[in-house]
Amino acid sequence: MAARITIMAGGTGGHVFPALAVASELSARGWQISWLGAPDSFESRVVPSHGFELDTITAHRLRGEGTMARLLAPLRLVNAMAQAWRVLRRRKPQVVLGMGGFVTAPGGVVSRLLRIPLVIHEQNAIPGMTNRLLARIATRVLQAFPGSFGPDGNALTVGNPIRAEIAAMPVPAAIDQRPLRLLVFGGSLGAQALNETVPAALALIEPGARPQVRHQAGRDKHAMTLAAYREHEVEADVVEFIDDMDQAYRWADIAICRAGALTVSELMAAGLPAILVPFPFAVDDHQRVNAGFLSRSGAGRLLPQSEMTAESLAQMLTELLADREELHAMALRAHGLARRDAALRVADVCEEVAA
Repeated sequence: MAARITIMAGGTGGHVFPALAVASELSARGWQISWLGAPDSFESRVVPSHGFELDTITAHRLRGEGTMARLLAPLRLVNAMAQAWRVLRRRKPQVVLGMGGFVTAPGGVVSRLLRIPLVIHEQNAIPGMTNRLLARIATRVLQAFPGSFGPDGNALTVGNPIRAEIAAMPVPAAIDQRPLRLLVFGGSLGAQALNETVPAALALIEPGARPQVRHQAGRDKHAMTLAAYREHEVEADVVEFIDDMDQAYRWADIAICRAGALTVSELMAAGLPAILVPFPFAVDDHQRVNAGFLSRSGAGRLLPQSEMTAESLAQMLTELLADREELHAMALRAHGLARRDAALRVADVCEEVAA
């Protein structure tokens, strides 16, 4: 009989895609995969399309927003735990893996009440509240970045699981004498600040010094972003969403992007230097810490959104575009930071605790 695992991950691609990478690895090893997520969610659309069975529970964030939400939070947690209890009793997994999202808290607590080994993985440089709490009861704690759970923690640093085609990208070659290529993206939903500021910044650069531009505008933001480029008379290939990010990474010489955990991990694997503009409203400002990991290593530049203007972005971009040797050095530093075997290592730990 195949070994069984329940994977808990949801809410955003930053949780779901790393979990899918682990699920694919375990599936290849003969494991039976089930997924715990939320209804009408990102994972409810994506996970079944990858061939994995999905169970849903109604879960809410632990940090309630507003007085009423905070008062209802304990009742909602108990209700979610009851739903998770029924799912896990039916699935009978030999290990539960938590990769983030609202479902992880109730599912993680219930797994330990049922004496099922619990493995949690933190994708960001600063752990979220759920993982900080679950780390106290988890069988094994994994982290993408060194020191996420503190210098004295017992967490194992494994990196972030990423898609195999990105993990396999080769060492970046030196940039030849062709026009440089800029990739701009803010996640599947886009980033309004980038959509507005990047076209204006590029307009301040002499036309002969401008890079070729490919810009992922995000859902429902294509028309307004394309209009911004046209208004500033800057040529760009603007798309709503890029399906083949590995090809986009191969094409680009530099990126301007947010600093989510998955983005930072993929930049490292691709060996792509970047100007990182962290989302300023991320919980615990974790995107700034993610970006700091790259910038301190000389693999990227950190530009807080509060300091980003067309002028400041144009100046930073101009300096980088003018020095191809430094761009290549940054690319090599980024590539050297990557942990390409993260999915395998997470799968190994799951097998160890389930044995």
